[in-house]
Amino acid sequence: MNLEEILSISGKPGLYKVVTHGKGSLIVESLSDGKRIPVSIQKQMSALKDISIYTLSGEKPLAEVFEAIHKKYATELPVSAKSSKSDLEEFFFGILSDYDEDRVYASDIKKVVQWYLALNGVGFFDASGDESSAASTDSTEPAESTEPADQTNSATSDSASQETTTEN
Repeated sequence: MNLEEILSISGKPGLYKVVTHGKGSLIVESLSDGKRIPVSIQKQMSALKDISIYTLSGEKPLAEVFEAIHKKYATELPVSAKSSKSDLEEFFFGILSDYDEDRVYASDIKKVVQWYLALNGVGFFDASGDESSAASTDSTEPAESTEPADQTNSATSDSASQETTTEN
């Protein structure tokens, strides 16, 4: 399992793993209870692989933030999603000292903590062995989402074949 197949879906709590995709929808499985549900591709969803945290020098991929949390705290985080704003900011500063305090809100830090705990709860960090290998794998793959990318690629190849046809 890597961050490419883990989704956050707008309007739905928790994280979801992509099981398969059909015409116009994805079948996802909740990491918390294992229930499978169909989700329209028109629904706003984000693969955790595509999410980054703003820093003063640019952006840091979420996989690298998770890796830093795992190296420092493993399974016992000193905060929870219900911690105070100052506790969350202090925790995050200990993980990512150059995060942009003006653009990263306490609600963003809460999401990162919730997602880390959810992934840790299903053994994500244990199963992948060394999270740095998953982080490096995730950062080398193209940043495209599952279903819309397939449609874009097919449209691109169709237009390329039409151009080839018209040139001949």
